[in-house]
Amino acid sequence: MNSFLEPFKNSLLFKVIIAICMFLFSLISNAQVEKSSELYKTLKSKDSIIFKRAFNKCETEKLAPIIAENFEFYHDVAGIQNREEFMNAIKQNICTNPGNYKREVVESSLEVYPLNNNGILYGAIQRGKHTFQEKSNNVLKTVGIADFTHLWILENKTWKLKRVLSFNHQPYTE
Repeated sequence: MNSFLEPFKNSLLFKVIIAICMFLFSLISNAQVEKSSELYKTLKSKDSIIFKRAFNKCETEKLAPIIAENFEFYHDVAGIQNREEFMNAIKQNICTNPGNYKREVVESSLEVYPLNNNGILYGAIQRGKHTFQEKSNNVLKTVGIADFTHLWILENKTWKLKRVLSFNHQPYTE
């Protein structure tokens, strides 16, 4: 192996490429906040309001305070929705039969990345996987899995969900 790298050991280009790779790796590996951090816990609780409370329990009145006025939802199956369309879809599709559908985050997949402007936190990206369950014969069965990315913005010291990407919907297999 040493003979393979020998011609490159004094190359400035090789050293620059290695330095860039190390820099990019450090950005990727250090950007996510710890699961014990306040930011992670806060956004996980906001995710719970959307899904455990509004989607799973049909407490849809919980949505309005945390959804930004200029909210956009991008779904790889259902298309694009604005704030009103998103909230109505939950009310009219999911909550016409409360308890028949459930969404759960895959705990090990949840990640949060802070967004700063000159050292001041202004938002965060939250991403992960979620599963979907449907009731069949009075039993909830996991039927699908997908990826999600949420863009949260601090507006007047309040976290608001501004953008959502829900994609890679697949049938669930164990």
